[in-house]
Amino acid sequence: MEKIKKIGLLIIIIMACSVSNAQKIFSVDYESQADIKVFVVDYESQADLKVFKVKYESQAVNNEGKWFFVKYASQAKKKISFVKYESQADLKIYFVDYESQAGWRTSSKKSLMY
Repeated sequence: MEKIKKIGLLIIIIMACSVSNAQKIFSVDYESQADIKVFVVDYESQADLKVFKVKYESQAVNNEGKWFFVKYASQAKKKISFVKYESQADLKIYFVDYESQAGWRTSSKKSLMY
């Protein structure tokens, strides 16, 4: 019985860790409040990351470009600021229409979202 409790606790810890890596995003009003400055490009080929906005927090797992926008900054894994000019950005993104299209085009920028 004790072994079952330990296994159950291990499963809960693993699940909690995977949720903590979720791409929960909050858009701030000022660049100074942001962890990352983001520019939305016009074409997929210009992007570092192709982003799909998911409807539910549970769909935004790992660092795969599936973003869930939270209501409050305290809930976010990353706070972003959308900038006017590409040269101001740390990360260039392109919003895709389908979840299967989401992902990194420039793997060297992956660390920005951890």
